[in-house]
Amino acid sequence: MFTIAILGRPNVGKSTLFNCIAGKQLAIVDDTPGVTRDWRETEVFFYDRQVMLMDTAGLEEEFDDSIKGRMRRQTEEALSRADAVIFVIDGRTGLTPLDTFYAQWLRKQKKPVILAVNKCENEKAAMAGLAEAYSLGFGEPIPVSAAHGHGIHDLYLSMLPHMPAIAEPEIEDDNEFIDIKNIDDLEGDETFDFAALVPDDIDERPLKIAIVGRPNAGKSTLVNALLKDNRVMVGPEAGITRDAIAIDWIYKDRKIKLVDTAGLRRKTKVQDKIEKLAVEDTMRAIRLAQIVVMLVEPETMFEKQDQQIADHVLNEGRALIIALNKWDLADDKKKTLDLLQYKLDTGLAQVKELPVVTISALNGKNLEGLMDAILTTYATWTKRISTSKMNRWLAARESQNPAPLVGGRSNRLKYMTQINIRPPTFALWVARAGELPDTYKRYIVNALRADFDLKGVPVRLLVRASRNPFDE
Repeated sequence: MFTIAILGRPNVGKSTLFNCIAGKQLAIVDDTPGVTRDWRETEVFFYDRQVMLMDTAGLEEEFDDSIKGRMRRQTEEALSRADAVIFVIDGRTGLTPLDTFYAQWLRKQKKPVILAVNKCENEKAAMAGLAEAYSLGFGEPIPVSAAHGHGIHDLYLSMLPHMPAIAEPEIEDDNEFIDIKNIDDLEGDETFDFAALVPDDIDERPLKIAIVGRPNAGKSTLVNALLKDNRVMVGPEAGITRDAIAIDWIYKDRKIKLVDTAGLRRKTKVQDKIEKLAVEDTMRAIRLAQIVVMLVEPETMFEKQDQQIADHVLNEGRALIIALNKWDLADDKKKTLDLLQYKLDTGLAQVKELPVVTISALNGKNLEGLMDAILTTYATWTKRISTSKMNRWLAARESQNPAPLVGGRSNRLKYMTQINIRPPTFALWVARAGELPDTYKRYIVNALRADFDLKGVPVRLLVRASRNPFDE
């Protein structure tokens, strides 16, 4: 896919422009220089042309292993993958020596460069910056205001000769893709087949995997190890990752969108504005994901913050895998696993038998085992059960353990069908829906897990009141 990288020195408005072209708030934006550290990319429609748009870290004159030096290397890597560049300068500040230095560097890359002079909402204030921009040698500069959406069409027209032909848009959030208008109309319909509503290309779409956890759990290290590439910045400093970085990848012929996220700390400790934005970005990544891999460490595994993250993932209906990272550092491995299992059983009682995989991201150990667990869990999360099979099962379960009586009368289970996947969702019609105890609902859900092999994923049950045929 044709790729456009947005480059420029720190704080000229690259991320604001990225969000403006993408049409949504994807990158974290703040007045603090150096907010963006890794380059991130997303498929967007730049008007009628589908492109891959890259937001990059600010170009820095640092060549060591400091954070700024690593940011510069990330930007160079992004540029090597780009087909064209939008080079952004600040119209209010005017041309700086750093702008001139990197303009000379960009000319050597032999790639199309469109020069955008940002913060030009006030033409008089930006006039000097626009005039100076001609000296960079990239042709006519395009005055824009990324914050206000001005000049974006002119950028598009300048980039148009380099871009590919028109293509159809891709659905970003396809988790809730089944929309049954009136569930109660399904009662008693043995011909209803949920599987017929599922799109034929469902398994051809990219599998969206989000890597989450507390700061310094090894999320970015795991992403790099899976990709076998230094795609995202890593280091001993906590909180290096700020934006949720989505990366397209292919594993064993399966398309995957892998998302590295910022570390999640307890709300009481999150005071910094940028960190708050990073947390919001991570929560959005969880909502759009299908599989969430939560990294925990042997020394501090599944403490309160880990449990809160896991609760949020499961409440969103996402499939959750616990990856016990830095496994090579665990002293008593059996004791560690037993303790983790105890914490999962007591802390996340709503989903039994969550998959647990031991890995070492730094040493690349058992990453194939992790990917196997992801693919297996995805298959469970998208499992479909026919209506006829479901109701034979319901009759057998009711005969073994009938619902509690209501006023001395039977509360019959009338009919059951699957109404969605991602996660598996079922509708159950009973004679008196309001009188069905929560304990019996849990019995039905646990029986579904056991009999249809739905272990380790959220299962949703909607209880409906059965229609009385004499109401007419």
